[in-house]
Amino acid sequence: MYNLLISGAAGLLVLLLLALAAHLPLWGAFPVGILVFVGSFYLISRIVMKKVMAIMEAATKDLQASPPRIEKGIKTLHSAMRYGPWQIYVTGQINAQIGMIHYMKRDFAAAFPYLEKAFFKNWVAMGMLGVSYMKRQKKEKMKETFEKALQASPKEGLLWNLYAYCLAEGGDTEKAQETLNRGLKKLPGDEKLTANLEAVANGKKMKMRGYGELWFQFHLESMAAMQKYQMEAMGGGRRRVVRR
Repeated sequence: MYNLLISGAAGLLVLLLLALAAHLPLWGAFPVGILVFVGSFYLISRIVMKKVMAIMEAATKDLQASPPRIEKGIKTLHSAMRYGPWQIYVTGQINAQIGMIHYMKRDFAAAFPYLEKAFFKNWVAMGMLGVSYMKRQKKEKMKETFEKALQASPKEGLLWNLYAYCLAEGGDTEKAQETLNRGLKKLPGDEKLTANLEAVANGKKMKMRGYGELWFQFHLESMAAMQKYQMEAMGGGRRRVVRR
């Protein structure tokens, strides 16, 4: 990572100059070298992330345009990859964004390689990767992915429910109940976790639609169910008849 190398070189150079040229003892030069390292790292990080955020904002405008300019938005995000060698996690964050875009437009094959390289703290991208592994019948990879995501985002109720849902769909209801119980330890009193734990214990299907669009973005419902939800959300459901 260029940032780390440049900052380390700057700190070491200052330390050597103080020790050799200024004849300062190492114990006195070392703290100054550390300060230069930290300051350089922080400054370069700020500059790089400012450039990355500008690119991501431009991509967001393309994606939110009417109609959305999806391909242009993805291409714009790709351009941020050049900052990957400069700053830790930048490549993973960009991969997560691109993978999520492909996944949400149901291009699962295109999404998969990006999601595999996604930043582990992006729990939505990791959830999509977990679902992708489930659909590919790779149960151990699915579990590994969800466990990693939950370590980074233990307070996301939907993530616990999504993991349990995938386990239950694969027939592992015992592990699903165990997961929901673990979720309740992290989020005591969570109504959705409690309700789904009771549902799984009674051999019933978990109810996830209460999460709305957050749930539907994982594409585990039929297209008909998603369209019905969207119609109802837009007021296109059953209308009340007003009698005069």
